[in-house]
This record gives sequence, C-alpha cells and structure tokens, in this order.
Amino acid sequence: MTNNSLRHSSVIILLAIGFIMATKPVKDIELTLPSGFKAETVVESLGRNRHITVNGNGDIYVKLDKPKDGKGIIVLRKTDGQYKIIKSFGNFTGTGIAIKNGYLYATSDNTVYRYKFSNNEIINPDNPEIIVSGLVAGNQHSSKSIALDDKGNLYVTIGAPSNACQVKDRSAGSPGQDPCPLLEKAGGVWQFRADRLNQSYAEGIRYATGIRNIVGIAWNEKEKTLYAMQHGRDQLNNIAPDNYSNEESAELPSEEFLLIKKGSDFGWPYCYYDHIQKKKVLGPEYGGDGNKQGRCADKDQPILGFPGHWGPNDLLFYTGKMFPDKYKNGAFIAFHGSWNRAPLPQAGYFVVFVPMKDGKPSGNYEIFANGFAGKGTIAGPGQAKYRPCGLAQGPDGALYVSDSKEGRIWKIVYEK
Repeated sequence: MTNNSLRHSSVIILLAIGFIMATKPVKDIELTLPSGFKAETVVESLGRNRHITVNGNGDIYVKLDKPKDGKGIIVLRKTDGQYKIIKSFGNFTGTGIAIKNGYLYATSDNTVYRYKFSNNEIINPDNPEIIVSGLVAGNQHSSKSIALDDKGNLYVTIGAPSNACQVKDRSAGSPGQDPCPLLEKAGGVWQFRADRLNQSYAEGIRYATGIRNIVGIAWNEKEKTLYAMQHGRDQLNNIAPDNYSNEESAELPSEEFLLIKKGSDFGWPYCYYDHIQKKKVLGPEYGGDGNKQGRCADKDQPILGFPGHWGPNDLLFYTGKMFPDKYKNGAFIAFHGSWNRAPLPQAGYFVVFVPMKDGKPSGNYEIFANGFAGKGTIAGPGQAKYRPCGLAQGPDGALYVSDSKEGRIWKIVYEK
C-alpha cells in the first residue's frame, strides 16, 4: 500500500467517526457540557458578534461585524438579574477587542483604536485614540484580532489576502509565487506599542510570518508567550485532484495551534501541516504531492494539529478559580465551522479544551461545549443555528461564548 493510500485510509476512518458524531441529534439550543457545568443565555440576539471581552465589574463588551444602530461596540450589564444593553459606541465594525491597563482596545479591518476607562465607564466614547492605522486589508482574511502582553506590546494579526499565493488565486494549474510577495505586509503577526498613539503600519515589527490567517490569538500570562490558531488553506482537491480526494481535502490541512516567538516562520504558503502524518509538507502549488517535505522540514511546527476546516476563531487560556483544577491554565478554542468541507458533512461548531503543561498540550483535546449548530447533519455553515466565535473569561471565572450568526451569548458556569 502506498503512502498516499495509507493517508487516504486514515482520513476515511476519521471522517467516518466525525460523521457519526455530527449526525447524532442535538437539542436546538441546549448545549452539551461536561458534568457539573451549566450554560445560561446572556442575550438572545445582538447581530453578527465577533470577539468579546469582560471588564472587572462584569460588563461585557461585544465587537460586531455588522453595525447595530450605527455602532460597532455593544456594552452589556447585568441589572435586576438580566443583561441589558447599557451603551453602544464606535462607528466602525471588526473583530478584535481587549481590555488592558485601564483601556479598551478595539479594531476595524485597518485600524486599532483605544478608549480610556474611568470607574468602569468609557471616557469620551465618540472620540477614541488611534493606536495604529493603515493596516493591510484585502478582499479575504481582512479581520484584525489582537492580543496584549505584560510589557506594553500590542500584537495584531494580518491575514494574507490569498489562499496559497498563486499567480491566479484558487485556480487549478496556477503556480505559487516564489517568493510570495504578500509576506512583506501580510501573512503573519505584527507587533506595535500599546501605549503609543498614531503609529503607522511601517512602524510595526513583523513578529512572526508564514501564517495564512489568524482569528484566535492570546497572550499566555503564565508562560509569557504568544499563542494563536491558524486557519489552514482551502481546496487541495480542486487545485490537485490527482493527489487529493474529496475526503482528504475535507480533512486537510490541519488547523494549527501555534506557539509564536519573535521570528517564527510557520511556512505558509509553501507548506501546510498534516496532523495525520504529523509533519509539514509542500503545498501542491510548490511541487508537493501530499507527502514531500522539502523546505517545509525546517519550518516551525504547531504544538497541536486539529482536523481541517473547523474554523478556529478564538483562543483563551483559563486562569479563573471557578472551574475544576484540570482546566487551570488550559486552552479553550472556539471553532466556527467552515464552508470548505463540502460535499462532505460539516464539522466544528463547538468549543474544545486542551490541557496544558509547560506551555505545551499535556493530553488529548476534548469537546467541551457542543450543540451550537443544532440538530443533525448540516451541509454548510448557513444551516448552522449558531456559530461559536468569541471567548471571554469573567471576573468570577465563568466562560462566555459569543455566536456570530444570531448574536447570542452564553455564560458557562461550574456548579458542582
């Protein structure tokens, strides 16, 4: 049996397992959680939620991808036992939002803004400070996610406006550009100062490269290191049907859990990670056949690979005291789902937990919260009831999950 045949057989087994899990009926809005956990609805519908963050007084700040009453940031506060909208501001939409050192940071697709807090209220919400402007935003992967470290640095994700840097994007037979010119201004993470106003894109440092698109990014306070989740490339079967079946193209490439250091290079567009073979291989646009490594053998590796096209949209390291000890300093990842598993059944649409030790996964990942997509098998993301997108930790240790389709938000607590 050839290597390709072995790889194909492994994929078929994994897909069969995934299909069985996906077809098991799940109640429409009742999440499946580990024993002792309970989910309550914070708000039914805000719109197209993206990332969220929770202030020290429990207020929830929600970033929107589509404006609500002309505003892109919504503030929810629990009053008389219910969460209510107490404020909306920001005439821009986008993904990134975070609270650090008395400021709220929020992004559009090309700018990072900052708002000052005083007594848990935003000062002058109609006139934010501009931290960085002029960020590259193409016609795909344009959202900007952010993370802040404990030394005054701001990290901004710059997605590549391409699938695999072909001469003609997403076209069979079109070669990959080598070197890829997009990597000069995109396809990585850029570092800026969090406390310096009116920085230009050119003033940033290209902190890490070779990353197609990051939506979920987080600074790990315990490890003092940056981590992220990469959205893997699409359409292996469309680009190279002789080397990839529909089943393999649905399962590959991996969604990569990255430990990012200054100077990291994870190989996009030349390489992708195969979690079945546990190695990086050349993409078909650069002479790959699904097995060849070539230049990819020397690229930085993920610390964990997930099945393809699950759509990881947020990452959070749990530091609270509410959940059992096994969750302490572990990673929660919100998977949003993707269009690119067709014609096979969809997968993702859940929150997973990864136990961590010494900065690396210490065991297998497990599905922590499931049922967001609704009942039965779905053929595409449009059929999902809800799509997990943002994660946040409350001051009491509760975990918040936002949905990007209807705008629902859940609060998950441990009661046992």
